[in-house]
Amino acid sequence: MIKTDILIIGAGPTGLFAVFEAGLLQLKCHLIDSLPMPGGQCAEIYPKKPIYDIPSHPEILAGDLVKNLEQQIAPFQPGYTLGESAISIEKTAENAFIVTTDKGTQHQAPVVAIAGGLGTFEPRKPPLKNLAFFEDKGVSYIIKEPEMYRDKNVVIAGGGDSALDWTIFLENVAASVTLIHRRNEFRGALDSVEKVQHLKNEGRIQLITPAEVTALEGDAKLSSISVDKQGEILKIDCDHFIPLFGLTPKLGPIANWGLEIEKNAIKVDNTLDYQTNIPGIYAIGDVNTYPGKLKLILCGFHEATLMCQSAFKKIYPEKRNVLKYTTVSGVSGFDGSQKQAAKSTIKAIE
Repeated sequence: MIKTDILIIGAGPTGLFAVFEAGLLQLKCHLIDSLPMPGGQCAEIYPKKPIYDIPSHPEILAGDLVKNLEQQIAPFQPGYTLGESAISIEKTAENAFIVTTDKGTQHQAPVVAIAGGLGTFEPRKPPLKNLAFFEDKGVSYIIKEPEMYRDKNVVIAGGGDSALDWTIFLENVAASVTLIHRRNEFRGALDSVEKVQHLKNEGRIQLITPAEVTALEGDAKLSSISVDKQGEILKIDCDHFIPLFGLTPKLGPIANWGLEIEKNAIKVDNTLDYQTNIPGIYAIGDVNTYPGKLKLILCGFHEATLMCQSAFKKIYPEKRNVLKYTTVSGVSGFDGSQKQAAKSTIKAIE
């Protein structure tokens, strides 16, 4: 039995940052994740994707963000159960929770924080006749290593942030990039839309809207696609076709834990601490929902901070936590070598 103060289900950015905030309160954390490494989607699906809305980082690759977070929490020595999925939870007579994984590993904690992101997921695929045949032969739904597209002809389909961001990024990598969307309007960030339009105006990418891919052609591997642009059929030579239509999320076993669910997300109280309908169980990051919810990493960081403050009060109701700023706490910084300084804590606990 693994025992800890806060058991975090999900080792993505929000879960990792929760370890830092808990550590400042001298609370021990253990993380469970179905993936074999920390980082969630940022590590598994798009480690080379640039992220633009992390404070102090004009641009940072998703994989580098994960590495930075791991370095930041290293002084607090979190525990990990990786490559295992949390499947069941039960409450003990002492008001603690026991969470069991699919491999039988049991964990006990007075507080559980669900930071599972979108949960389990699979890509939404376009309804093309021979799509499955070309998978891994030119068709991909996730970009893990941009270098594989170096000097290749790439076609991206989609109208969201991922399609826009990868179009912008791969323009500097691929021989050619074509972005296809079924509408003239995009769902992504306005800044990204403007950048794509600028690249198109300069002739650095090809933008085809409104249009849809109707067929894939090739022998052993993909060689071209057919596109229907308002009745006009275009044939585009390409080495890679990347449909980025989003992911279909599923909560998995967590959906059966008695939590209040709304549209495949866990309802929480955002007026205080992001606690669920079960006292002692919190949900932070993309996995939760509440009025005004924004699925952004920086919002998950905020939710993790308030969750840890509430968890401290729940674990130590007799103690009083007095908030102090890091600039007056006596801690000079966290550069990976100040483990002893980190242990002195940024919060004054009376």
